Amino acid sequence: MSFPGFFHRRSHRPARTHQAVTIGNFDGVHRGHQALLQSLQHEGLATAVLTFEPLPREFFQAGQAAPRLSSLHEKVHALRHYGVDQVYCLPFDQTLAQVSAEDFITQILMQQLQCRFLVVGHDFRFGAKRRGDLDMLLHYGRQYGFSVLEQPAFSLDGQRVSSTGIRAALQAGHLDQASQWLGRPYTLCGKIIHGDHLGRELGFPTANIPLNRRPVPVSGIFAGRLRSERGTWIAAISIGLRPTVGGKQMVLEAHCLDADNPDLYGQRVQVELLHQLRHEEKYPDLDTLKAAIARDILNTRHFFAEHPEDLHNPWTTSSH
Repeated sequence: MSFPGFFHRRSHRPARTHQAVTIGNFDGVHRGHQALLQSLQHEGLATAVLTFEPLPREFFQAGQAAPRLSSLHEKVHALRHYGVDQVYCLPFDQTLAQVSAEDFITQILMQQLQCRFLVVGHDFRFGAKRRGDLDMLLHYGRQYGFSVLEQPAFSLDGQRVSSTGIRAALQAGHLDQASQWLGRPYTLCGKIIHGDHLGRELGFPTANIPLNRRPVPVSGIFAGRLRSERGTWIAAISIGLRPTVGGKQMVLEAHCLDADNPDLYGQRVQVELLHQLRHEEKYPDLDTLKAAIARDILNTRHFFAEHPEDLHNPWTTSSH
């Protein structure tokens, strides 16, 4: 059996050397994932992550799945940041969903990935009907010469860190908890495009980052940062439908404070959310909206004045 959709970031060929491998959705690449990635370091082997697009839950739930914490691009960025050598992706479709657990091991783990050391989460299941489990991996590992490590659940303050828990914290506006579990601020990435220039007309020019109909687990007005290769700016950030002007699609807009209108059109940027200022509201007219934006900017300044440690952050970004 071949997997023509099998790929990684640098070529479309299978691995040529033995690798330490882990498999999963890695949605958000949170601190539990980061602990697993640390366990992947093994006797000098190259490290590799196998993930899927779409995520299995998105395939099986057909539009009803919860919003992701990270796009594929954001996930690859984070995995590379945390030291993964190669990120592989398999298109998750009906063909892959029907691959038996045994074929998954022999065709993908062994032939494609050259796996010699495998790290899996404590609840890992794989293959058609989720028949594959740790016992099967251990059995085939003895047969084919790869070792297996089961990573225990990762907890903070007695709570198991999970993508589901982070998503719930973001939806409730608890960005501090989400940041603690992620190990960094919650971040959305994208390329800046030309919008309708309404912000400029109101006196508050914004960087517009399309969400491309992507569901996100947050909405409202936030204090945060916008990062690009040209610099980092504190920003008042809006994520929502813009009901005052009859918006129909979710839009991300960031007004950079103390910026001399940097020309960032076409550049890929990272928008970090640090604190939710308020929920999105519908105002009776543009003058009322303009006054609300002015308050948001003032409150953003107050947030950074009260939290000077958030002016700078060790989570750095890079082009890739």
